[in-house]
Amino acid sequence: MKLFDVYPINNIEIVKGQGSLVWDAQGTEYLDLYGGHAVISIGHTHPHYVRRLENQLHKLGFYSNSIEIPLQQELAEKLGHVSGKEDYQLFLVNSGAEANENALKLASFYNGRKKVIAFSKAFHGRTSLAVAVTDNPKIVAPINETDNVIFLPWNDEAALEQAFADHKDEISSVIIEGIQGVGGIQVAPESFLRKIRSLCDEHNTVFIADSVQCGYGRSGKFYSFDYAGINADIYSMAKGMGNGFPIGAISIAPKIKPAYFMLGTTFGGNHLACAAALAVLEVMEHDNLIQNAAEVGGYLIDELKKFTQIKEVRGRGLMIGIELPEELAHVKKELLFKHHIFTGEAKPNVIRLLPALNLTKTHADRFLEAFSTVLAGEAVPH
Repeated sequence: MKLFDVYPINNIEIVKGQGSLVWDAQGTEYLDLYGGHAVISIGHTHPHYVRRLENQLHKLGFYSNSIEIPLQQELAEKLGHVSGKEDYQLFLVNSGAEANENALKLASFYNGRKKVIAFSKAFHGRTSLAVAVTDNPKIVAPINETDNVIFLPWNDEAALEQAFADHKDEISSVIIEGIQGVGGIQVAPESFLRKIRSLCDEHNTVFIADSVQCGYGRSGKFYSFDYAGINADIYSMAKGMGNGFPIGAISIAPKIKPAYFMLGTTFGGNHLACAAALAVLEVMEHDNLIQNAAEVGGYLIDELKKFTQIKEVRGRGLMIGIELPEELAHVKKELLFKHHIFTGEAKPNVIRLLPALNLTKTHADRFLEAFSTVLAGEAVPH
């Protein structure tokens, strides 16, 4: 048997990691500003994280949700405290797609409706409902297509108001990323998020805040939606939640009431996943990582804006997009293969920085120096 070939991969085997550094099989050191796609939130092999998982593994790795799992309640209380949503409810799953899938399903249970508003360039996952609200026809199979999704332009309040006027009380939910990741690090304007909140309140529609990538402190606040001073009805999360251990969740407003069997999962909320997620929150809180994300991310953004070759720098905290002109499309590969720095990308020509939240200013400067070197031979555009 061979692997199903669906990933374009770099010919690099990473065998060890510590903090924001990783090493390949030949012993070459790399600076990791990609974090395995925004997953590594507290750095590779953090000692407290490793200890938490190891201790739990010696006790019990897994049992189903048919028994009491005190770690789940401990996680719910810690997450409520750190996120500032202590009156919310927690449902644990395994991934971001599963979190969004359950959020959309729960919204439909809540108000009995079918239609969903999503936005251009949205990415919400690859499972059936999640991919249906994702704006990428290449990954939407015919079986996923539905007339229940209304795609609207990004940041178009008039179009949003018209959609509610046209469909009145048919709209079950509005789902939006606080900062689009795959869409190129597009920050949702605060006024647009407040307009969504207002219309959802008016029509008893559920506001789903996709925080899978832009949550968990990455933006410099726990949820990037917090910048708008609003509360969503459901927050979905996953990427940085377990620092690499598969876990996702939805945080659910008190007005949405649970019932037995309306949602379910086999592996969601297992003992090891909860131990991993608790370790992440404990490190984030102890080491003030949300503040660090804001400070080091702000420093990076300010310094990047000084490069005249860059078309635009977007983002918040340590979720940063660097839009380059087409003639600089090679920069990402040069950073990786010449300077040994991992970054992400979002076409067209957007480099994504998604490092651990404990990234140091020293490592930020290492990237800036390499970035400057790569651009040094390029003519400054007029």
